[in-house]
This record gives sequence, structure tokens and C-alpha cells, in this order.
Amino acid sequence: MTGAGAFALLWAASLLISRGNCDMCPAVKKDVNLFLTGSPDEYVAQVKKYQNNSLILANARKLKDCIDQKLTEEDKEHAITVLNKIYASPLC
Repeated sequence: MTGAGAFALLWAASLLISRGNCDMCPAVKKDVNLFLTGSPDEYVAQVKKYQNNSLILANARKLKDCIDQKLTEEDKEHAITVLNKIYASPLC
């Protein structure tokens, strides 16, 4: 897995583990799944629900484009497998 993939996993895991609030997990799960498997437009639309700052939206698109270029489909499948284990945790 590339450095970008490792970063994506650490970012997602830190969001999930730090919350420990079951109400938060479905929203975070949707965001992370769109980040890994959605289109750039879908991901930016999701970010826009929470933040309408043009700089943040531009950075969200840039980050999504980077992930899509750097991660293979296999990398994304591995990331989703790890995330599913986190989602199944009693802390989530």
C-alpha cells in the first residue's frame, strides 16, 4: 500500500476511534466510503454538506483525485476491509 493509502487509513481510523459515539459512525462511514469508492463529484458533494468554503472544497477534490491516482482497486478493497473491522468494534 502506498503512503497515500496508509494516510487515508490512519485518517479514517483516527476519526472513528476518537469518537466512540455510535451516532457518529454512520455519517463517518458514508464519508469514508465515498472518499475511497465514490467519484470526486460525489465526495465533494458530501463534504459540501458540512463545509461550503471554496478552498476546503477544492482541497477535498484534490485529495480525492490524489487517492484515486495513487491507490489501486486492491488497495481500496484492503482499506475497506480494515474499516469494516473498525466499524464492527464495540467502540463504534
